[in-house]
Amino acid sequence: MDILIYLLIISAVVLIAWAMASSWRVSAMRLKQDNFIEKANKPFFDLSKLLPTRDILERTGLLVKIKNKIDAAHVNISPVAFFNLKIIIMFIFVFLSVIATGKIDPIFIFISLGIGYIAPEIYLKQKLAKRKNLISRRLPETVDLLGLCIEAGLDFVSAVRWVIDKTPGTAMTEELAFVVEEIKWGKPRIQALKDMSRRLDIPEMTSFVQTIIQADRMGTPVAEAFTIISEDARAQRFHRGQRIALQAPIKILLPLIFFIMPVIGIVIGGPILLQFMQGGLTGLK
Repeated sequence: MDILIYLLIISAVVLIAWAMASSWRVSAMRLKQDNFIEKANKPFFDLSKLLPTRDILERTGLLVKIKNKIDAAHVNISPVAFFNLKIIIMFIFVFLSVIATGKIDPIFIFISLGIGYIAPEIYLKQKLAKRKNLISRRLPETVDLLGLCIEAGLDFVSAVRWVIDKTPGTAMTEELAFVVEEIKWGKPRIQALKDMSRRLDIPEMTSFVQTIIQADRMGTPVAEAFTIISEDARAQRFHRGQRIALQAPIKILLPLIFFIMPVIGIVIGGPILLQFMQGGLTGLK
């Protein structure tokens, strides 16, 4: 058993060195079209061919789930490479636990494997939550610009391209650029917007896409629909800010109890305690 664990640790170190050496030979950009076009830049680690995990992910159905999370978080790594990276991190944590404890303990090994498997998922969820927040904050202004462009005579795709070219790059403009890229490659506009809404899973974005689809089907002016979307998005952003502000007293309660109150107690009660220990409380009269 010990020999097997040592072999696994050595193989993990070799795989990490191989991955770092091969990452320099990866192409800077890749276009792939499955259900929609995937645009990827040069990843930090090229691990898609390092371990034979693609068949396992396809059979278990995890490939599509991981792909959707990575696309929504806008992380430049393939689903197979992400899963292989999780495996390598698991072995790294096992190696560190053996070094820290100085022995091979099955309990620490299982804990290290669990932490190594969960750590990339936590990072991906945090990045996805941050990106969703940025998109929700920039959605009202972007919708206003799209409405102004459409009122000036541009169609939807031309208005989106104008917003992408003339405004600073944000998470919202990146998603719109992805939609324009899909439309350019032949995907229908409605389907590209639905895929964006499904990929991001943001209530404001879902309302934005549904309003565009309904305006397109009913033949109503899109500019008026954009005005309603912008007002709703601003109202939701205001209510979200109110919820965050109401959570502040609860969040500050733990630091107040465990950090601020003990210091105040030491400052107030410290001199009294020292005086009592030295000669009683007679000196205080």
